[in-house]
Amino acid sequence: MWEYQAERFPVFKHGALIAAFGASAVCLSALLRGGSPNPLAVLVAVLILFGVFFQLRVADEHKDNEDDTKFRPERPVPRGLVKLAELRGVALGIGVAQVALTAWLDWRLLGLLLLVWGWLALMTKEFFVPAWLKKRPLVYMISHMAIMPLIDLYATACDWLPTGDGGHAGFGLTLSAFLLLSLVNGSAIEIARKCWAPESEREGVETYSKLWGPVRAGVAAMGIVLAGFALSAFINARSGSGPWMLVGLALATAWAAWTAIDYAGTPTIERAKMLETSSGVFVLANYLLLGVAPLLASLMLQ
Repeated sequence: MWEYQAERFPVFKHGALIAAFGASAVCLSALLRGGSPNPLAVLVAVLILFGVFFQLRVADEHKDNEDDTKFRPERPVPRGLVKLAELRGVALGIGVAQVALTAWLDWRLLGLLLLVWGWLALMTKEFFVPAWLKKRPLVYMISHMAIMPLIDLYATACDWLPTGDGGHAGFGLTLSAFLLLSLVNGSAIEIARKCWAPESEREGVETYSKLWGPVRAGVAAMGIVLAGFALSAFINARSGSGPWMLVGLALATAWAAWTAIDYAGTPTIERAKMLETSSGVFVLANYLLLGVAPLLASLMLQ
């Protein structure tokens, strides 16, 4: 299992981004309602989200097992490093812990957790129209990335549901923009990690660079990053995070957008890797500079 996580779900690499995601959601909610986050809410949000993303990986292993066995036999499951039944057992054990943690914070959050799991189940079954979805890669991506706002809704609710405080009149609008941003962020990472150099393309592996060509895939990666910046700038203005946070967001966006265009012009292995890295930094900056950093700054100034 330790070797499996290193290959398919690196704990420390994914953990940093997931921790930023969960903490940002709770902190932004607290910032919008003019309060301080409960440390337990932050802890529960981060742990639950970490478990959900691992469950997403396990679901993908089941969904893609036939293709992996045929086209990617070097992956852990096809080559026999771990069995699907073992992964299901770990995912189920995590699920039990998620229910316990959620009930500990506020039992009303269980409904949102079930909503996330329900969408995850539909994704695993490809919404019962696998052939139709595979012919429409953009619809496929959006349908699968739609789980991100649901995960984000759960994470933010770890703050606003137990307190019963919806904040000011614009709380719902700003929170909705943040949920939409999580969809954009997930799409940015998904597109970037599937922008490959021509020599890296493999039979049976669907990438956006193969479907759309490197130029259009790079332009799409740039477009989704710029859309994300528009949303983050709106959230920044609504939450009163301040100009320095916006400058940081702009710099992260500029780097990600530049690497996307650079890849589109010269789709080499190095530029593809740089695009994936810059997109991850863009998403990390979004979460840290919209929720965690502004709340810490406001608390220090009190």
